[in-house]
Amino acid sequence: MSTLFGTPLPVVLAPMAGGPTTPALVIAVCGAGGLGSLAGGYSAPDAIRAQIREVRAKTDRPFAVNLFVPGEATIADDARTRDARDALAPYRLALGLESTALDVSSPSFDAQLAVLIEERVPFFSFTFGIPHRDALDACRRAGITTIGTATSVAEARALEAAGVDVICAQGAEAGGHRGGFLGGDAGALIGTTALVPAIVDAVRRPVIAAGGIMDGRGVAAALALGASAVQLGTAFLRCAEAGTSAPYRDALARADETSTTITRAFTGKPARGLANRFAREMERAPVAPYPLQHALTRDLRAAAARAGDAELLSLWAGQGVARARELPAAEIVASIAREAGLIR
Repeated sequence: MSTLFGTPLPVVLAPMAGGPTTPALVIAVCGAGGLGSLAGGYSAPDAIRAQIREVRAKTDRPFAVNLFVPGEATIADDARTRDARDALAPYRLALGLESTALDVSSPSFDAQLAVLIEERVPFFSFTFGIPHRDALDACRRAGITTIGTATSVAEARALEAAGVDVICAQGAEAGGHRGGFLGGDAGALIGTTALVPAIVDAVRRPVIAAGGIMDGRGVAAALALGASAVQLGTAFLRCAEAGTSAPYRDALARADETSTTITRAFTGKPARGLANRFAREMERAPVAPYPLQHALTRDLRAAAARAGDAELLSLWAGQGVARARELPAAEIVASIAREAGLIR
């Protein structure tokens, strides 16, 4: 079966930064006929290179690498950041964390992208905006297909105008960070079944459907709406190959269709995850802008994971979380393909 990505199946593993996406998960999805996606947004260039080479050592199938498009520089010493730090103090005290200098350093997007170009990865996906023209031109010269994230028709049209090759339509049901970049960093909150055909009709680029899709029924529906491929992330969080922590896995196993919320509490950007104590208590607390809030909560989240405390973790998940299956990744891909009628 010929697909958009040259893979046997039109199934894409969503890039899940912060731990869940591992080279082993990418390799398993690629081996099962889908397109695996490494999540490089938080990773140093050398770490991205090592993961690319690890994947290539185990599979000759195509794969993608995802990065975060940087926004405007954020000032670290304003009153809002100090208020956010004060709001986090009780949680830090409970976990025995001392006050430390705020480290807001993050990997250089240009340095990250240089690795992708040097390694000539097949696909480069991105979120939070549109890379600068020189970056897209460099990808084109290297033969790299670009995939941008849109939460609205306006964003899809902007991606098309910039020369992006493929558009991922991120519905409101999707887990993790909202990928919007026009009209506020949340973007639009349009459901997948409304968003996909609207974008398909508005642009001439292939469209990937994402958001709330957990099984073959969702894949078949998205393809019927005009999508060329379908992206799933939450569906793979309980796989053995995923880097999902033990408390995260336990929380996923207890979740139902009402369990998720959109919060800025962990990173400063809106993201959908399981509602827990931290998300609820921080709902009206001061939150620093991204990436400052991410930096402020980084060691807090790490300490909570070590302590097995899911109430203080960022538990990113989409609205279909109750249907996540605890199976090997290859079995999930095969089940999805059978359910969607893609294979017998």
